[in-house]
Amino acid sequence: MPFKVLLPQDMDSSGKDLLIKNNIEIKMGTGIDEKILIREIEDCDGVITRTAIITENVIKASKKLKVIAKHGVGVDMIDADFATKIGIKVVNAGDSNKLSVAEYTIGLIIALAKNYFIYDSELRKGNFEIRNIKGMDLEGKTLGLIGFGKIGQLVAKKASLGLGMKILVYKRKVGNKKVIDGIEFTEELNHVLKNADFLSLHIPYTKDTKKLIGKNEISLMKKEAFLINTARGEVIDNDALADALECRKIAGAAIDVFENEIPTVDNKLFKLENVIVTPHAAAFSNEALQRMSYEAAMGVVEVLNEDKVTYLVNKI
Repeated sequence: MPFKVLLPQDMDSSGKDLLIKNNIEIKMGTGIDEKILIREIEDCDGVITRTAIITENVIKASKKLKVIAKHGVGVDMIDADFATKIGIKVVNAGDSNKLSVAEYTIGLIIALAKNYFIYDSELRKGNFEIRNIKGMDLEGKTLGLIGFGKIGQLVAKKASLGLGMKILVYKRKVGNKKVIDGIEFTEELNHVLKNADFLSLHIPYTKDTKKLIGKNEISLMKKEAFLINTARGEVIDNDALADALECRKIAGAAIDVFENEIPTVDNKLFKLENVIVTPHAAAFSNEALQRMSYEAAMGVVEVLNEDKVTYLVNKI
């Protein structure tokens, strides 16, 4: 009997072709509701999730389950602790989105600095004089990074080498060297908040990072500073950010991610002109989606074939 893998949602053919090539049967799901997942995962050896929440109840529903793969990088929608407890491997597409999100972040930084969205909106209304609101050059400005994983490192490289920005990174443990390859590191979050002209977040959502950036943290930022979040919505206090933007305590923001994934239409940020909002689209390039599909499927193949796993999330 071949292995069977559940796809609650469709994905690029690159990953599906890899599964088929390895004699793994694909079971296309009919939805991401927990009850549907529980019913459809019952006879499956693996599951590849995009936005489906893989709870303890879903995991328990299959007596054959060996691997849970994330079509992407963040695994906060998977109960990885329970999976680890019962010996199920969790994998992700670890390198799939770093280029796309880094490029998107740089694009948002430039858009904020140059007032693209304000100019566009006002000129369409016939307001040519909007050009009197001046933008800024980025060379010599300080980019503060919270999170310095694969995406944060690539953002730093592109901002430094491509735009001539100074890079200031917050890390909980820095070590003896405070400056490496021209990048300044600090264990003091407040130091980054106070000195960044642009603050960009690249951290996962955990119990330690929930609302890491709140009212007090935002109050330390420069009045002329901008905040960019392409990480997870939960790491910012949305109301505190909206209040700060409304009162012009900071100059603006660009937000690609929201608490609970899909924002409600009455979100305070939507009423403000000094914020760019996008629908968690930083990783939604054609190339990134192909990589997500392939790398997630690769992890499933590696686990089921008992090979070395390239992007193993839980250490079992």
